[in-house]
Amino acid sequence: MKTKAEIEISGANADFVAIPLMPDNMANMRTDIREKSVVTYFEAQKIGSLITSVDDYLMNAKVAQDMVELIVSTKS
Repeated sequence: MKTKAEIEISGANADFVAIPLMPDNMANMRTDIREKSVVTYFEAQKIGSLITSVDDYLMNAKVAQDMVELIVSTKS
């Protein structure tokens, strides 16, 4: 049985958060860039593998978001 998940990051700088993470996408991941959001889709055979992939992605996304917020705040 396949398990699936998707994470949507939205906002003015969503692409700045998600694009740097895309090179790390594994074969079971796909990222779509939209106008004001980015959606990453995950798929795995085991729920534990899906949880691990999503957890890793969210940790990296948090770091990327912190960096974007730092850069945006220093330009203001």
